[in-house]
Formats: sequence, structure tokens, C-alpha cells
Amino acid sequence: MSIIFAGTPGFAVPSLAALHRAGHAPAVVVTQPDRPRGRGRKLEPPPVKAEALRLGLRVEQPERFSASAFLEVLRPLELELLVVVAYGQILKPRALDLFPKGCINLHPSLLPKLRGAAPVNWAILNGDTVTGITTFFLNERMDAGDIILQESVDIGADETAGELSARLAEEGADLLVRTVELALEGRAARIAQDDARVTLAPRLQKSEGEVDWTAGARAVRGRIMGTNPWPGARTARRGVPVLLWRARVWEEAGSHPAGVVQDIREEGVVLGCGIGSVLITEVQPSGKRRMPGGDFARGYRVVAGERWGPDAPGPGG
Repeated sequence: MSIIFAGTPGFAVPSLAALHRAGHAPAVVVTQPDRPRGRGRKLEPPPVKAEALRLGLRVEQPERFSASAFLEVLRPLELELLVVVAYGQILKPRALDLFPKGCINLHPSLLPKLRGAAPVNWAILNGDTVTGITTFFLNERMDAGDIILQESVDIGADETAGELSARLAEEGADLLVRTVELALEGRAARIAQDDARVTLAPRLQKSEGEVDWTAGARAVRGRIMGTNPWPGARTARRGVPVLLWRARVWEEAGSHPAGVVQDIREEGVVLGCGIGSVLITEVQPSGKRRMPGGDFARGYRVVAGERWGPDAPGPGG
């Protein structure tokens, strides 16, 4: 019971559950405050809070972990190790210094590659075929502390950012348990990161979802899969916005008019890119539900030669 766990979204839930199963149940679980969500703006608890309560664990929800008042709440508990998984705040030195066995974090990339808030999205957006999970000691710089353990993970050819994130959360939970045991025993490695190899993965903006059909087929496919589930890849057809949720590279090379429909297949719609073409296999028309690309093509009478994009002609154009 010498552990404190800090996490907020669903990505952190497998780690909390794994620690509990392994006999390392945290004495305290810290998560963000309940926030209003949905159309009714009803307060909803973070996923980590729901899991902690299910496991019968103590939950604290300070606005700021590093606030002096909250650290005074923790100090009498004499906690040894802080475990952080997607908590959502940068902790100040006065918080990190409170735990004699250190503060460890689980990050879904092969650090120092893809430091930042959205490493899973950017791995797919960048066209990577391999990513990974890393545990490391926190310091005052974002994702820059000494590495403890690391494992590579292949990215599936048809894997979205949401699907990859869920898989990394499960695989990372096992790595985290091993890391906690090493840290409690005082045997955790400290491997300095090479700052010359750093790449960044900043938080996604809604504008990241806009599809540029003049990009290569791999880049377009990465844009669609890497922004699923948020913010979603966007384009327009006949002046009406549509969301594109899944795509495959149809042709690596070749020259086609960008954003122009090349073919209608059973699985979906083939569109030309700056280089090559992509097959769109899942589409969401404005105001409708997602549907297979082939169903969209038939139901919305997509024809070869029509152009998609924000500047494409509208109805009758």
C-alpha cells in the first residue's frame, strides 16, 4: 500500500487493474475532477475513478496535484512511489520530491521518439509501422526522464489510433507492473534519453482532420486512420461535409487527379491522391451514422470522375 496512482482516461484503466491484480493496489488513486459532458452537460466521472471505486480504492480529485494543500493531504500517508498513466497534468518538483522511491510514468511510444500528448495518433499520421511502450522516471521536463523498460509493438496495417491505443494500454499494463516491482525493490534501471533523437507528438487540433488530397496515398491513409476516433478525417462531397473513418492504400504510385473518384468497389470508393490512390472503406455522411464505403457509394450514387474536397463543386456544379 505504499503506491499512489494518478491517471484519468480509459487508457489508464488497464494499468490500475493490473496493479490491483498483482497485489500492488494503490493506497490512493488520484484523478481529474468530474467534468460536464454530453448535450445535457451532466457531470461524469473519469474512467479511472469508476474503476478505482469498483476496486474499493480511495479516490482523490484535486484540481491541481502539485498544489501545496493537496500535497499536505498526501504527506502523512508516507507513500513511497508515484505511478502516473495519462493523468493530464505536468507535476512540479515539489510533488515529485515527495516520493522516496521515485515517480514513474507509462508512455505509449519508444522514447525519446514521440514525446508529447498524442504519440499514438502521430505514429500513424507519420506512417510508422512500429511504435512501443516505455516506462520512465518523471522529471520536470515532459517525457524526458530516464528510461526503465521499453518494448516495441508493431502497428497493424488496418489499425486506427483508437484501436492501437487500446492495445498499447493492455500491453503497457504488464510492463508497468514489472516496472513497479523493480522500483519498489530499488532495482529499476536509469537509461538516459538521447535528446538528439527526440521527436514530438503535440496534442491534436481539430484542423488535423482536414484531408489534403494532394498528399501521397500513404499520407492520406495515415491522416484518416490516425485521427480516428478524434477529431476524425474530414472532406466534402458535392459541397456537403463527410467524415472518413477508415482507408487503405490502394495504389502506391501512379498519377491521378487529386480527390477524384477513380473507381467504385464492393468495399468502398477509390480516390486519387497526389501520388497513388486510397480506398475509403468507412464513411459518415453529414448527420448520419457511419457506414461501409461500398454502402455509401451505392446509397449516395457516387460516380467515377466526381471530385471530393472543400473546393469541389456542390450539387449541380
